[in-house]
Amino acid sequence: MNSGGVVQLQLWQFSLIYLLLIIVIAIMKKSGVEKTRLLVVASVKMTVQLVIAGLVLSYIFQNPNLVFVVVYLAVMIGFAVHRVLSGNPGLNRRFQAIIAASIALSGVFVLAYFVCAVVGENIFNPQYTIPLAGMLIGNTMTGISLGIKTFRESLQGQKARVEALLCFGASPRAILQPLAKQALETALLPTLNSMVGMGIVSLPGMMTGQILSGTMPTTAILYQIAVMIAICTVVTAASFGSLFLGMHTLYDPKTKYCDGFIQLVKKPGRFQTVQAFCCVSNYSTQMLPEISVAPSFTSCRST
Repeated sequence: MNSGGVVQLQLWQFSLIYLLLIIVIAIMKKSGVEKTRLLVVASVKMTVQLVIAGLVLSYIFQNPNLVFVVVYLAVMIGFAVHRVLSGNPGLNRRFQAIIAASIALSGVFVLAYFVCAVVGENIFNPQYTIPLAGMLIGNTMTGISLGIKTFRESLQGQKARVEALLCFGASPRAILQPLAKQALETALLPTLNSMVGMGIVSLPGMMTGQILSGTMPTTAILYQIAVMIAICTVVTAASFGSLFLGMHTLYDPKTKYCDGFIQLVKKPGRFQTVQAFCCVSNYSTQMLPEISVAPSFTSCRST
């Protein structure tokens, strides 16, 4: 134990934690979950990535430089965008650009406000900027991934209903907004649940780390409250921008032509022609929610 009261883990002590994975593997085998390989790969990747990150951060902290901080932030944002997009294939380029911009702009804005206004440090101070950016961008990546996934699955699950609404002349915006709202709620749910149970059900990682390093619990609590509010803000802003701005890329607001919308609700490999008259003959107005529709079928054109 050093002067700060933190127990320095020896390599053999640290390696004991991996024995817990045996319990996870045993449960997977017993329940028939075929994810053992994924668990092993994920554990190895996590270990290697964190070791590399630790070495890089040690060098950056010992040699603070504006360029290092900017590059590290760019890599974090780029990786987050890549993970979100790779988990949601089929989005058009404008939708992808909006997601990337939402993550980058909201993340950088909230990070700058937190570091400069709340903490009172230089934005390029790696000791504060990099750890805080990791928490903000990491939670944003999770929130947007859940939101976009929910949005896409809602469109695919309600494909027949959506096509009927389009063929009866309902505006794509009126159809998409409730789905985007539902997806936004899903994106925010993990963060809100964490905030509700924090301090009672769980002690968050940042607070635990600060306490272990010798920081007074009262100081750690203030930082953790500030971080959770910042995380909630950035997840909300980024998810809202991605969903409510991205949905407009699925149709032409002038002509109401919605080819991109129709293509998104189709499952890969099953792009079939949508004929307007089939919607009229196969669907009754009882299926339509309270959405104003116009006696026009041009909104359901197919290519």
